[in-house]
Amino acid sequence: MIKIYHNPRCKKSRAGLQYLEGKGLEFELVEYLKYPLAEDDLKDILMKMNVRPVELVRTQEEKYKKELKGKDFTDEEWVKIILENPKLLKRPLIVKDYKAVWADPPENMDKLF
Repeated sequence: MIKIYHNPRCKKSRAGLQYLEGKGLEFELVEYLKYPLAEDDLKDILMKMNVRPVELVRTQEEKYKKELKGKDFTDEEWVKIILENPKLLKRPLIVKDYKAVWADPPENMDKLF
């Protein structure tokens, strides 16, 4: 099953969703701001992407600029920060089986198919 972690207010996320819909595949839509990720889900995504948590942080967010930029956090601390501030998570994230990608640009998700 394919999952898209989506924020409908985000232009990049909407573009990713439209691209996925254009593939004609069935998928589960997860609006992660309404239904926040569990710690296990975030860690699973990180593992499937083979990235550290800081690599999925949106550095243009005000919260990052004012409170987090330039600070040194462990991976566990970044996971906690992302879970407490889901707006910091890059989007859209597409998960399929044993892999996941950040679909910006949307064509990145082709790596999964």
